[in-house]
This record gives sequence, C-alpha cells and structure tokens, in this order.
Amino acid sequence: MTRVALIAHDDEKPEMIDLAQSYESTLAEFDLVGTGTTSKRIMAETDLTVERKESGPMGGDTQIGAEVAEGRMDGIVFLRDPLTAQPHEPDISALLRICDVHDVPLATTRASAEYILEGLVRDEADD
Repeated sequence: MTRVALIAHDDEKPEMIDLAQSYESTLAEFDLVGTGTTSKRIMAETDLTVERKESGPMGGDTQIGAEVAEGRMDGIVFLRDPLTAQPHEPDISALLRICDVHDVPLATTRASAEYILEGLVRDEADD
C-alpha cells in the first residue's frame, strides 16, 4: 500500500486540512502517517486514519525521515511556513535531504502536493 506522510507547520495547518478534505477519497486509499498535531487535526476534521508520530519539534520529522531511509515512504506532503523561523530547522533540513538522497517525492506547497497525490494514484493504478 502506498505510504504518505502529512506534515504542516502551524500557519499551514488550515491549508493541510483543506487539502485532506479535498482529497479525502484519494487519501483514504493510502497508508497515512503524520506529525502529532497535524495528524490529530486531520483525523478530527475528516474520516481519515493517520498514524501519529511525535510533533515536529519533538522528533516527528526525524521519525518520518527514518521511514524514508528505511524505504517505507512513497511520498511526503510537508506544507512549510517559509516566513517563520522554526526551532527544529535542522530536523526539517535533514528530512528534505533524506528525501533527496532516497528519491522520495516531497511537496512543500499545495500545488506540488496535488501533483504528488495525483501521481501516486496513477502509480498505484499501474501496479
């Protein structure tokens, strides 16, 4: 089953909720994982089930990065707030780097997230 991580910085959580609601039927076909608060909010506002990791600052980004390194992740939607400094920026940079190293698609905007989700659906249909 296709495994997708959903992560959003605080200012981007409303956009993530809207994305999850818009793509709920698509996301329901995936094995979802996400960081703490983002996962909790998605599950509260949709019928989706999301495996909850720690919040980003508490190691959630690193936990998801470990899954990328283990070959367990097919795509990541990480709606980042580019205008606000994050206290766990080194963890964020490590996640971005490990996605590049392992060639795992990573979306950081709504538009790129839609492309990745639609591409993963096509890949799953081809299998």
